[in-house]
Order: sequence, then structure tokens, then C-alpha cells
Amino acid sequence: MSLYQAVVLALLQGLTEFLPISSSAHLALFPWLFGWPDQGLTFDIALHAGTLLAVLIYFAKDWWHLILWGFGIRTEGAPSYVKENPRLLWWLAAATVPVGVAGIFLKDMVETTLRSPYLIGTMLILVGLLIGYADTRGKRNKQLGMMSVADILAVGFAQALAVIPGTSRSGITIAAALWRNLDRAAAARFSFLLSTPAIGGAAAVAFLDMAKAGGVEPGMGNLFAIGISVSAITGILVIGFFLRFLRQNTLRFFVLYRIIFGIIVILLAVFRPPAG
Repeated sequence: MSLYQAVVLALLQGLTEFLPISSSAHLALFPWLFGWPDQGLTFDIALHAGTLLAVLIYFAKDWWHLILWGFGIRTEGAPSYVKENPRLLWWLAAATVPVGVAGIFLKDMVETTLRSPYLIGTMLILVGLLIGYADTRGKRNKQLGMMSVADILAVGFAQALAVIPGTSRSGITIAAALWRNLDRAAAARFSFLLSTPAIGGAAAVAFLDMAKAGGVEPGMGNLFAIGISVSAITGILVIGFFLRFLRQNTLRFFVLYRIIFGIIVILLAVFRPPAG
């Protein structure tokens, strides 16, 4: 893999992991469209590590207070939603279980049959329509501190669908949160908080797989560092942008993007089938 490809893929991961447009779809399709060789396990780990670092850095203060309040330690300067819902840490943990179970049982399928461009294109369109419906129908009268156990578990079970390429972890969880009447910015913030253990778990599994395979491949050290750095910096910028964007805007642009992109993917699959 060239330096150019490494930077493009890292930028793509940082951009699409936190926007509701599916990072898995973009990372699966770009190498296919441009005829690039598979980036391999090592670089996939770098990309996951980078976006995990991004969400940890951006929400470091939130997680500090969430953890301490979750263990009964009251801290000064905690966000209002933590004070209103001090058990949120444990509900986030419970809401992470469904995607963990789905990831374990569907791991082999996700890496093979579920990477079909037809399925990816279909999921881009269907989840896009679902996001649009939730965005227009949700009452948007709840903040994070007002979330019930039912709200949190609904978003958690929705996140399990994100193992299917083309779904988008942020997209499906934001849609579920909007359906449960959170406002847009609160829905996105909760989605990002919920993504932290999910991305962390995926990165941990990938690191274990890499360790079993003998560690970082020869010659991949620099690309590994570049992947982490570029995806982390891009991810931090995208999180900040998206949270500001949702305070005054709808999700219509992302819905249209998903539908158009999904149609293009399906048409390309018809007229340019993958090799083999």
C-alpha cells in the first residue's frame, strides 16, 4: 500500500466514522472502485485506533465525569446530563452488549458475504430513508439527562445493526435516538458516547488478531502511525463540526447523500462486478 492510499483511507475513516454515511461502506468500496489491493489487518487496526482516539480525546471530560458519577463520586463541573442521570455509565455499558454479541456471531459473515456491494447499496438507501423518517417524525423534546432505560436500550439494539456494512453506526443510532424523541445534537452526542466502547471493542479484537498473526507487518510501521494520526485528527474535527451543524440544521443532506450513493453503488455493481 502506498503512502497516498494510506492517507486517503485514513481521511475517509475519520470523515465517515462519525457522519451518518457509513465508514464500512466507503472503506469497502473505495479499494474496489480504484483497484487498490486490500489494505490488510494492520492498517484496519490503525484506522480503528485513530477514530477511538478521536472520540476519547473529544469527550475526555464527559467520560471522566460519567465514570466518577457512575461510581458515586460527585465531581464539580460535570455536564448537566450526567448530574440528571448519574447511572448513565451503566446504561451505556448495557446498551453496548447487543453490538458486541452481533459482532461475535456475525464476524465471519461481515468479512465475507455481507461485503456485497448490492447489500451495501441497499443498506445505504434503506437506513437513509429511516434516518429521514426519524428526523421528521421525532418530537426532539428530550436531552441526554432525560433518557430512560427504554430509550438507551432501543439505541443499543439499533447499534447492533451497524455490523452490516452500509448501515452506519452513527446513522442507525442517531435515527433510533431521534425516534425516541431526543433532539438532534443530543442524539449525535449520545451516539458518539455509545460508539466509544463499540469502537474500542473492535480495536481490541483487531489488536488480538494482529498479535496472533505476529504483530505489525514488516514495513507497515510508518503507515500504521500515519493511519492513526490522520484518522484521529480528522475524526476530532468531524465530531466538532457535526455537533455544531445539528444545532441548526436537519439531516436532509446526509439522507440524500446516502440514497444517491447507494443507487450509484448498486449501478456500479451491475455494470462493473467485483473481480472474481
